[in-house]
This record gives sequence, C-alpha cells and structure tokens, in this order.
Amino acid sequence: LKVRVVRSSPPSSQFKATFQESYQVYKRYQMVVHKDPPDKPTINQVRLVPVSFEDPQFKSSFNQSASLFAKYQMSVHKDTPSDCGENEFTRFLCDSPLEAEHVPNGPECGYGSFHQQYWLDGKIIAVGVIDILPYCVSSVYLYYDPDFSFLSLGVYSALR
Repeated sequence: LKVRVVRSSPPSSQFKATFQESYQVYKRYQMVVHKDPPDKPTINQVRLVPVSFEDPQFKSSFNQSASLFAKYQMSVHKDTPSDCGENEFTRFLCDSPLEAEHVPNGPECGYGSFHQQYWLDGKIIAVGVIDILPYCVSSVYLYYDPDFSFLSLGVYSALR
C-alpha cells in the first residue's frame, strides 16, 4: 500500500494527473457503499454559471431554474406559489451584493456569485447557489427537484 498526499488547492500536477482515476474510485465507492445509482450526476453534468442577466447561459436557463426553485420550495418547505414566484426567486437567489471580478491569479471563472447547475438528460435537477471568494467558497442555498431526492444531491453538492 502506498499513500500519497496530493495538493488539491491549488491543484498540483499530481492531482490533475490522477483526477479521473480518483473520481472513478469515488464514484464506485458511492455506488457500492451508499447505493448511489450509476446515473447520479457526473462532473460533466455540472455547469458553473455566473449570476448575471448579461450571461447567455444564465439567461437561457433562468426560467427552468426559477420553476425548479418553486417546485422545491412548495414541496420541501410547503411554501405557497406566491411565496416562490419569479420576483421572490430573483430577490432571494439572483440579486447579490458581490460584484464579478476577474484577477490574473484568481480562478478561471473569477470571483462572485454563481449558480452551480446540475443537469441530467438535458434538464436542470439541482442548483447550488454559491459565492466564490478569494479564500473560500460559500454555499448560499441549494434547491433540487424533489423527484430526484433519492440521489442525495445536497450531500453530493457539499462534497463537490
């Protein structure tokens, strides 16, 4: 048995070189130990979208995200439709005091507020609202399609 400590942040060359292999071990572990289905969202099905009405991906997925938010709020938190309309969604999860910022030595996506969208079969099944800051990532909120609660998307998102 050989054990290596590999720097993950910032990602070292060893981390990058072994990422796919490590991910496959993680996925198999999740399937065997936690009984995750093999179709649980993968790294290729997660999109990081800046919270900006100027961003084409954000604009094109806005209605789907807002509808999913309403479905989640009404099912999980028992909100009324008027409590989780488009205006409430925008105020709660789209309006951010953070300004987008790109710095030369910062992350490729820059700093600011993002919607981390989880897609399955061409449909958003979960959204993690996160703030990426110089020294941390802050999870603001997560909502998901209650029909996919068996995937434990909150746990998956937290680990991711």
